[in-house]
Amino acid sequence: MKLLVCMKQVPDTNEVKIDEENGTLIREGVPSIINPEDKIALEEALRQKEKFGGTVTVISMGPPQAKDALLEAYAMGADECILLSDRAFAGSDTWATAYTLAQGIKAAGEFDVIFCGRQAIDGDTAQVGPQVAENLDLAQVTYVSSLDIEGNKVTAKRTLEDGYSIVETKLPVLLTVIDDLNKPRYPSIARIVEAFKKDDCIKTWTTADFKIDKSKLGLDASPTQVYDTFVPTNEKKGEMLEGSNEEIIKKLLEKLKTEQVI
Repeated sequence: MKLLVCMKQVPDTNEVKIDEENGTLIREGVPSIINPEDKIALEEALRQKEKFGGTVTVISMGPPQAKDALLEAYAMGADECILLSDRAFAGSDTWATAYTLAQGIKAAGEFDVIFCGRQAIDGDTAQVGPQVAENLDLAQVTYVSSLDIEGNKVTAKRTLEDGYSIVETKLPVLLTVIDDLNKPRYPSIARIVEAFKKDDCIKTWTTADFKIDKSKLGLDASPTQVYDTFVPTNEKKGEMLEGSNEEIIKKLLEKLKTEQVI
């Protein structure tokens, strides 16, 4: 089985800096990690590989430092890692990002299952996975919390705010996963050593290395217009209410009325 995981490196801090002019995150000097739900996607791909055999390819779009995330993915067990990195990709919104990833996936080959995290913690849009599926003309199942693959059939549980649904579809398919699906493994020492010794475990592709329409790339080609970007601030402190259950409820209702919440 040929499996692919879309992965993103994201800032590992609440002290986010913002480019006021472009409305984009400033990533220089900010510690980064693999997006948590993308790591869950990788873990699931590795489990399916262990069950059925095959290969796991990880693809990411980002600056050169995103190699660190791919090195960790390789150390976890990925067979191949591809980084799409070019100045032409800078400032891409979800539409341009999904287009670029889809073109990279086409160049990498055909896959039975593409795994994506539901959303990235730096944007929380949950748009890139479904948009990649549309670009590739693939069936998609989102918010996957459990998964069973039997032959050419995929059965997935979609967990939503008001319940869940069971969806069946055929391969190939793109799945976006949530953190209920599994608990990611730690990288093995042997694979960590191999990742740093092996020169070709990560391939870096620029626009010269795969077929892509340059007019659809980057900030200028992104249709999303950022109206405002800001870092949330805590203007009010929490307050502990004491007393019996009845007293606490009474105090809470009074405060909610004062704040005109109810």
